[in-house]
Amino acid sequence: MHKIWNHFLIVFSAVILAFVYYIFIVTNNFAPAGLNGIATMIQYKTGFSISYMSLLINVPLSILSYFLVQKDFAVKTLLFALAYSSSFLLLQNSDLSFIQYVTLGHDTIYPVILSGVLAGFVYGICFKNNASTGGTDIVARYINKIKPGTNFFFVTFTLNAIVAIASIFVYSENIFNYKPMAFCIIYCFVSTFVGNLLLKTTKTAYKFTVITSHRDEFVEEITQNLHHGCTEIDAIGTYTGAKKTVLICIINKHQLNDFQKIVSKYDNTFSYFEIVNETYGNFKHIKRHHRTACH
Repeated sequence: MHKIWNHFLIVFSAVILAFVYYIFIVTNNFAPAGLNGIATMIQYKTGFSISYMSLLINVPLSILSYFLVQKDFAVKTLLFALAYSSSFLLLQNSDLSFIQYVTLGHDTIYPVILSGVLAGFVYGICFKNNASTGGTDIVARYINKIKPGTNFFFVTFTLNAIVAIASIFVYSENIFNYKPMAFCIIYCFVSTFVGNLLLKTTKTAYKFTVITSHRDEFVEEITQNLHHGCTEIDAIGTYTGAKKTVLICIINKHQLNDFQKIVSKYDNTFSYFEIVNETYGNFKHIKRHHRTACH
């Protein structure tokens, strides 16, 4: 069931991206990032559909990644490419021009931002489900496997810079037009920001390290009120030589203020917290267990 749900999310995100290209991008004459940006410029100049170009690019790359990167990643990326190409082709051959965001060259910044936000949402879904939108994502995944220390910011920046610079000449008719390059850069920034935000906020938590002389009271209070346990470490203060207890506790975002209030109640207690981007294991199960025990 979980596998079916993951595949559904990938297909759903592909359909969303197809709508993004059809409604916001193609009609406003700017190229997004990566190989899809190149496909967009080719369609603009020659009329050769983005759908077919996406298949020509991503099917061979997916097959190569099946043998060179990871089978699950390759299959899911291919599924995305097929769903995206089919959806965009269907939209392109349908009489749905009334839903397109046409600016006629005015206020194009709005469809750029909107498309960046929605594309970032799609990227986040794909990355969370071990898939990608194809193109440069597959290349980056392969480079990551053979050279883990590669600076991918530089690689991605270089590829997107090529697309951005090329878009100046593709979309400029009789005069030099720098707007397509600016739109490409804005799209890249917004989509990357939203994608990273989606990845970070789904399982973000706070890790508290607490040094206290009130071990029993403190543990009892966070167990009863916050339904969390702690990891305990015995320690000795180097300045006084007194024995202390170090407690490590992971809490949810909405419990931050409650935890800080508990810490402030005890003297001889010092704490600090760090942001945890991902939590794994039976974290939710532990919370349910404590909640049941308390009631």
